Amino acid sequence: MLWRGAASGRALCGALRGVGQPPVRGLRASPPSRSSMPSWVIDRYGRNDVLRFTRDMLFPIIHLPNEVIIKVHAASLNPIDLSMRSGYGAAALNMKRDPLKLKSTEGEFPLTLGRDVSGVIMECGLNVSYFKPGDEVWAAVPPWKQGTLSEFVVASGNEVSFKPKCLSHIEAASLPYVGLTAWSAVKQVGGLNQSNCGGKRVLILGASGGVGTFAVQLVKAWGAHVTAVCSQDASTLMKKLGADDVVDYKAGNLEEQLKTLPLFDFILDNVGGSTEKWALDLLKKWSGATYVTLVTPFLINMDKLGVADGMLQTGVTVGSKTLKHLFKGVHYRWAFFAPSGPSLDEIAELVDSGKIQPVIDEVFTFSEVPKAFEKLEGGHARGKTVINVISKQ
Repeated sequence: MLWRGAASGRALCGALRGVGQPPVRGLRASPPSRSSMPSWVIDRYGRNDVLRFTRDMLFPIIHLPNEVIIKVHAASLNPIDLSMRSGYGAAALNMKRDPLKLKSTEGEFPLTLGRDVSGVIMECGLNVSYFKPGDEVWAAVPPWKQGTLSEFVVASGNEVSFKPKCLSHIEAASLPYVGLTAWSAVKQVGGLNQSNCGGKRVLILGASGGVGTFAVQLVKAWGAHVTAVCSQDASTLMKKLGADDVVDYKAGNLEEQLKTLPLFDFILDNVGGSTEKWALDLLKKWSGATYVTLVTPFLINMDKLGVADGMLQTGVTVGSKTLKHLFKGVHYRWAFFAPSGPSLDEIAELVDSGKIQPVIDEVFTFSEVPKAFEKLEGGHARGKTVINVISKQ
């Protein structure tokens, strides 16, 4: 694992920014006066009634030398929080949490949900020299760790980045998880970047959600021609974010509507389901055109079949689909969220330059977390649902 130590390029970058080297910090527990903190947790999987507010969640402690403790100012919800609340992906996530099965089967509870955080560094581990207490940061905490619907959260220093200067904490909390998911799909898996994206035709299916609104802005910032698929009431937002064409999936047969347009170089599918059966026919054949989907059976296979058989089934599925479409002249790929502080650094530069802006649907206070989950569960959001954690209401 890459740690952001004094010898790293990021540490040098921090020095050039004027971030002074902090004194060496050892591994130490949090102040004894703070043994607990307020959090929203679940003790079992289920619907919204499993959410429980507690003031007695154990205060986080630095266990590894590359970790930091962040005081959470704002968090946000993502569809994965609904899935995790219901137990989706539990087999894979528990394997990641406890690969040697040293804990009991209920070891994940009480579980704090929430992946996005914008806040302030409170404490740093021994090997963390890129950050210091008081720094304003943002991050997306991976789903196998305790989440951000809490007063404090622990993250790896390599998952954290300096918050964009132009954003408030509430605005910043809306971007990390969806931004890194889109970044993984478009750049890491799809192979698009600032150098090769100019003039390419990109189709975004499910463009009005969190990942979609970010992806539209990202590929537009890189010079692509963007076609966004959403409902008619989101068309104004899509145009504002830079989409060149907006297709209303409710205005008739979507496949037939898209077939009237020129073929695409890249498709990002946030919808899945039946779209996969016809979407790849919209790609330019034998040109390196790529279809990337974020809707995969990876976690559900492991839930249904167990870890070993689920991974085997997943490998067979993606392998067979990749070969099938490769023979037809297009590339088929799966993409997943990947935590990355360095990627957030690049995203922060795009945000501070005005090329990407947060899209927030609604902001809730910390006491309204169940209401925020209900809002997210209702669907049809235009952007993100954000939690103001430091709100006193």
